[in-house]
This record gives sequence, C-alpha cells and structure tokens, in this order.
Amino acid sequence: MVITVLKNMNLALAFFLELGVLAALGYWGFHNGQGVIGKIALGIGAPALAVVVWGILGAPKSQWQLHDPWYLLLQIVFFGSGAVALFVANQRSLGIAFALVFVLNCILARVWAQ
Repeated sequence: MVITVLKNMNLALAFFLELGVLAALGYWGFHNGQGVIGKIALGIGAPALAVVVWGILGAPKSQWQLHDPWYLLLQIVFFGSGAVALFVANQRSLGIAFALVFVLNCILARVWAQ
C-alpha cells in the first residue's frame, strides 16, 4: 500500500518536474533576453521549443517516442536544461535543487519500472 502511494507520488513529481522545466526556461528567457523583443522571444520560445521536442520524442504516447538509452539522454538534456536555465539566471540553489530532485525521480522511476 505505502509503496503504491510512493510510486504514484513519483509519477506526479515527474509531471511537476516537466512543468518546472517550462517555468525555468521561461524565467531564464525573460531575465536573460536582450531588449523587450528578445525577452519575449526567449521567454516564450524556449519553453515552446521544449514542449515540441518533449511532445514528439518524450511523451509516453508519442508516435516517435525514444527508447533507452536515447530516452534517458533526452531526459537528461530536457530536465538538465531546466536546471541550467535556473543556474544561469542567478537562481543557483534552485537550479541545483531541481537537478537533485530530477536525479532522485529518475532513479526511482527506473527502479520501479515507471
């Protein structure tokens, strides 16, 4: 019973990490873009590009979903981009915490075959 709850919590965490990547990329874009147009372009464009790539290659029901080891590499790049975006946008502690939570989530997902 407890393990089922933990597994479901890990799946929910994975979803919130995906949303966190989009928020982190948007934050990075709006804070690091040059000028108003640059800020808007990066703040909206970076998360939009991430959504498209993840939707095509990483989503569970995607027609072109990658399989290991390529799926793991995609996860590292996708979630790592969120951590790096936070780190570069002067949110270093948050970026490191994000990366650590992703690593824990990824390990548990593999142990539990999620």
